This record gives sequence, structure tokens and C-alpha cells, in this order.
Amino acid sequence: MNRDLTVGEPREVLWRFCLPLFGSMVFQQLYNIADSLIAGKFIGETALASVGNSYEVTLIFLAFAFGCNIGCSVIVSQLFGARAYGQMKTAVSTACIASGVLCGALMLGGGLGCGGLLHLIRTPAEAFADSKTYLDIYIWGLPFVFFYNIATGIFSALGDSRTPFLFLAASSTANIAVDILFVAAFHMGVAGVAWATFLCQGVSCALAVTVVARRLRGIGTAERPRPFSLALLRQLAAIAIPSMLQQSFVSVGNIIIQGAINGFGTGVMAGYSAAVKLNNLVITSFTTLGNGISNYTAQNIGAGKLHRVRSGFRAGLRLVWTLTVPLALLYCFAGQFLLYLFLDAPTATALRTGTLFLRILSPFYLVVSAKLVADGVLRGAGLMKRFMVTTLLDLFLRVTLALLLCRTGLGATGIWCAWPGAWAVATALSLTFYHFGPWRTAREPD
Repeated sequence: MNRDLTVGEPREVLWRFCLPLFGSMVFQQLYNIADSLIAGKFIGETALASVGNSYEVTLIFLAFAFGCNIGCSVIVSQLFGARAYGQMKTAVSTACIASGVLCGALMLGGGLGCGGLLHLIRTPAEAFADSKTYLDIYIWGLPFVFFYNIATGIFSALGDSRTPFLFLAASSTANIAVDILFVAAFHMGVAGVAWATFLCQGVSCALAVTVVARRLRGIGTAERPRPFSLALLRQLAAIAIPSMLQQSFVSVGNIIIQGAINGFGTGVMAGYSAAVKLNNLVITSFTTLGNGISNYTAQNIGAGKLHRVRSGFRAGLRLVWTLTVPLALLYCFAGQFLLYLFLDAPTATALRTGTLFLRILSPFYLVVSAKLVADGVLRGAGLMKRFMVTTLLDLFLRVTLALLLCRTGLGATGIWCAWPGAWAVATALSLTFYHFGPWRTAREPD
């Protein structure tokens, strides 16, 4: 069901819209969590390290898909809020064409270059073959990743967060079952983990694209929309490219950090791989809620209701902090037990590494969550330069501090300490940019 985010009490509107997005994110993360869980439980610690090592590379591809999602979602939200339905449909078809071309280029580049990238990040010999196998299969599924992201971006732009949640709930649950079938019953190893994800993502993509196409056909327009618009492509690119660069730079930074971690051996690699999945679950939750706030902001700006942006920001903070506190407490005090979901008879090094990582990072979730809410408003308003500055500052500080501190007596622990410092500085800048946004002086109508 399409929902107008420009009417109603902002807190209620955001809660109803964002909670299904949060649920969708949880099930989306189950794809990667299931891969690591099954690999660690049914194959072994080296397999877990291989999947975790590959995951950092897959984030580069996801960065481009996510950028397409955000670019389409923000522009379609603005056009939907402005009731420009013909242009909205043209924006959708333009985004699909451009995303298809980009996806093909990435498949070609990934097929040729992933082996070299694995060597570049010093993948241990015992983990190299499985990492390469996982990536080769993942690359063949990139069209599913791209067009699923486009479809969910459109659903969000139309104010519908429930439909993609239902798709993901079904496909993610199926992914766990197929993972177990391929690995435990068919003994396919890491390849089985990758093929299970490939199949289930394909099903969810087909369902999402079919339903969103039907939804768009139900929106009437005065004239037949054009299939492609260069002007709209420029608008999409103005949002999508900074988002792609932001996510790509973050992914490259994570790969650099992964290279530093790989130098400490497979025990530290496995512990980090398990703990970073739990950390990413939380950070992606905040990012997803920030995306919902982007849609809310974009619709209201499209409708000329700038005064609702401030109320939405405050409501977004309350929402994200309601989720943050219990998750931070859980990771800080029970993180060791959660690691056993991924590690079967873990080594002392792996368990100690993962536990320490979570205890260092989790108290700072309140800080980084505020940044991602502010970033959501900036992105929804199209203020991409400010958004990029805060993200790149976070990345630069995190990578630089990680590389410096790991060479001190802190060792791998120094890498974990880099996160909180970078988050604190970048959050202060994001909140400053939000405070001086164009909604600062907007007044409610009498």
C-alpha cells in the first residue's frame, strides 16, 4: 500500500514506516549471518574466516546497488510527494536502465579482478580457494542484488515498507534452510553457502520486481511516461553517485582494515568475522532507519513542507535510540555467548577477539546512531556534499587510526579502538550540518 508521508503526526508516521524497514533489514542481514553461521557450525573455523573475508569484498558490489537504491528512492519520493506521477514513472525506468548497465560492468570487472583483490588483502593460503569460490558465485547473482535494491527503493519512495519486509522474511528464512540442505546434506562446502544465497536472492528479486511493476501500473498519469530521461538521470546520479562513492570508500576502508586483521592469523580473522557480523547488524539497522528518514524528508520537501523535517529528525532520534540501548547492553554483556552462534568449538583467540571487539564498540552505538539519522535527513534533502564530507571523515579517521594503533603494543585491539574515535568526530560534524540546514527557519503554517 502506498503511503503519503507528508501528512499525520511525524512520530507516528515514522514509526509505522520505519519499523517494517527495520524488520526488512534484519532479514536482509540474515543472508550474510546465515552464511557465516552455517559455515562456522557445519564446515569449520577456516570456512568462517573465508566467508568473512569474502564479505568485505561483496560490500563493494553492495555499495553500488545501495547507491542505485538511494538515488531512485530519493528522486521518486520527491516526485511522488509533488504528485508528478508521469515524471516519477520515467525516473523509475531510467534508474532500471542505468542500473542494468552498471551491473553488467561490475560483473565483468568482478569476474576478472576478485582473485587479485584477495591476494592484495593478504588472504591466507588456507582460506583463499573458498574465498574465491564464494565470490565467483556471488558475482553471478549481482543482477538479483541490483534490481531487488531498485524495487525496494521504489516501495520505500511510495511509502510502503511492509511489502519488501514480507518478501525478505520469507526468502531469508528459506535461505537458512537451503544453506543447511546444501552444506549439511549435500556437503557442498562454502560453494553450497554461496549457491543458497544466489537462489534465495533470485526469488526475492523476482517477486519484488513483479509486485512493484504492478503497483506502478496502478498509478494513473495524464500522458504516457517516457522510458528514459537524461535530465532525470542527472538528478538520479546526483544522489546515487555520492551514495555509491560513500559506500565504496567505506568498503575499501574495510578491506584495508581486513588486510591488517589478516596479518594476525585465522583465529583473529574468525573472531572478527563473527563479531563484525553482529556489529553490522546494528549499524545496518541504523542506516536502514536513516534511509526511511531520507524518504520522509524527500517526500516532505517535494510537498513544500520543510517544517516537518525538524519534527521528523527528533522522532527519528527517539526511534533509533529506543532500539540502540537494548542492543548495546546485549552486545556489551552477552556478546561472548552470541559469538557461539557462528563459532563451533572456537579457539580462545577467536572468542577473545570477538568479545573484545563488541565490548569496545557497543557503548558508542548511541553516538553513531545520531550521525546516521542526521545523514538520512541530509541525503533526503539532496545535500550530498555535506553527507559525503561526514562519511569520508569517519572513514579516513577509522582507517588511519586502525593502521597506526595496530602497530603499537595494542596489536589488533588498536584496530577496534579506531571505530569509537572516528564515530565521535564524524557525528559532531553531521549534527552541525543538520542544525544549519534549510529547515532551520521554516515555520509551521498558521
